[in-house]
Amino acid sequence: MAAHRSETLVEPKPVPLLNIANVLTILRILIVPLFLMALFARGGHDPQWRWAAAAAFGVAAITDRIDGQLARKYGLVTDFGKLADPIADKALIGAALIGLSMLHDLPWWITLVIVARELGVTLLRLAVVRRGVIPAGRGGKLKTLVQSVAIGVLLLPLSGAFATAGMDLMYVAVLLTVVTGLDYVVQAARLWFGSPGGSRAA
Repeated sequence: MAAHRSETLVEPKPVPLLNIANVLTILRILIVPLFLMALFARGGHDPQWRWAAAAAFGVAAITDRIDGQLARKYGLVTDFGKLADPIADKALIGAALIGLSMLHDLPWWITLVIVARELGVTLLRLAVVRRGVIPAGRGGKLKTLVQSVAIGVLLLPLSGAFATAGMDLMYVAVLLTVVTGLDYVVQAARLWFGSPGGSRAA
């Protein structure tokens, strides 16, 4: 009887590559060049185009949150999504930071710190991938959120208190970027040297 039951078990269907979560990830990647075109249009400081750039960035940032939720809720996680999602995130954030620095709206040191952290984390992830995976935690998610909000504010053609608030948020984002980056190094070292794996880095 048990053998009969085992024979009737149905294997789970493979997750299709073309699903809503992956489509949103691809959409986010495609938005990046459109965002840059809007950001640099008419010298980079035309109010209407800056609003358009901010809107494009906002849409892309929202899809980042939605596609992850959909993938987990409906079991749409794929190897492609695991690879493409962080690439899309880093492409969007990196493009925005570099663009703002080229337009002299953001100090280059901030851009270099954040970009260097993301590249370093990526290299560490590749180095320890055979020993284990360090899942994203609250610190990393908070870092990404603050980065996105700060960039969104700085993209808007605003001045005075709004511009100051944007820079204050960016300083907080830099602090979170460094702290979570160091946390990732600690967790990666524990994996590499055989200690229990970590669970907090992004």
